[in-house]
Amino acid sequence: MPPSMNSCSPSITVVDHKKQIFDLLKAIETGDPTAAPFNVIAPTYIQHNLGAGDTKAGILAVLPFVPKTAKVTIVRVFQDGEFVFAHSQHDVFGSEIAFDVYRFEDGLVVEHWDNLQATPNTTNPSGRSMIDGAREVEVVSAEVAKGNKALVRAFVEEILVNNRLDRLESYFDGDDFLQHSPGAADGVSGLIAAIESRNAAGKEVKYNRIRLILGEGDFVLTASEGTEGGVLTAFYDLFRMENGKLAEHWDVVEPILPRDQWKNNNARF
Repeated sequence: MPPSMNSCSPSITVVDHKKQIFDLLKAIETGDPTAAPFNVIAPTYIQHNLGAGDTKAGILAVLPFVPKTAKVTIVRVFQDGEFVFAHSQHDVFGSEIAFDVYRFEDGLVVEHWDNLQATPNTTNPSGRSMIDGAREVEVVSAEVAKGNKALVRAFVEEILVNNRLDRLESYFDGDDFLQHSPGAADGVSGLIAAIESRNAAGKEVKYNRIRLILGEGDFVLTASEGTEGGVLTAFYDLFRMENGKLAEHWDVVEPILPRDQWKNNNARF
């Protein structure tokens, strides 16, 4: 993973690539490899979805198999320097919630990471789905944006990696916390209950390290590597900040394919 993935500078002027990624994702619905939005993909495109072939040719080869009923609903698109990340529902080969991260270089998409999880049949205990909730990005200063990333990094490292649950409440405004994760209810109390429930069911979640952190305004995305129930897993977490505290959370959790099932050699991160 390029070092800049963790440290895109807000002071660098970059082209707004969000519309290009919106169009690229919607073009999947066409199943047409010649559709204009795919022109933004570089021929040497590096693919980190281990179930897909490498390079632009690898992604285009899948398109003829896309069903005519395919639908991609893009809910949120953010940009951090030369990285664009999207939060979507893909009803293509089944229904899945996705985070997609794209890296641009010289105006073209040169690298891609993603995480996919089957869309639940029901809402979580607080009646929320994996994609509803706040969408508008609050414009903040570069200093505040940097602080938002630092807050999320500290939360993931202290609470999720090092299991310092005694420090949990310091990241929230009382019990105010809107939760979109399946199986978890709103509030700090809901988060603690979900952790305890997973552990009791033998599905203990352990974050080992953050592999990516990106943000725009009051939103911050982290991608982490760890285990769920002992299985190597990728965790993508999107947080929205409010008054210097964590206010809302979405996630997508996906097991990492065993090495003998990889269709490219680029690794997950």
